[in-house]
Amino acid sequence: MSEEQDDTLEKIKQQIQDNPVLLYMKGQPLAPQCGFSARAVEILSQCGERFAYVDVLANPDIRQKLPQYASWPTFPQLWINGELMGGSDIMANSYATGELQEQIRSAVSQPQTKNDEVMQESD
Repeated sequence: MSEEQDDTLEKIKQQIQDNPVLLYMKGQPLAPQCGFSARAVEILSQCGERFAYVDVLANPDIRQKLPQYASWPTFPQLWINGELMGGSDIMANSYATGELQEQIRSAVSQPQTKNDEVMQESD
């Protein structure tokens, strides 16, 4: 593994550690670049809590490395308290049962730090 790949992996680990609710998506919450990312943002917005996001289209190193790290090949990817929740279909199912709202509420109620490279969005 090259030093650049190691740096990308460390950046991913730090983002996941520093943000209790983190969405890796294509685009930004106000301008998603695929339907699955738009659906994920809509679901998270309905939960009513702030979440961090990373635009993988603007970060090709993360787009390439994260699927290997997560053992999840597609985007979006939702991470809650350092654990991969899944993509938009899993999010929708979990939201329908109320589980997602509970997990997010619990995650954001814990003390946290923020990675400056990850933008915050609440809408």
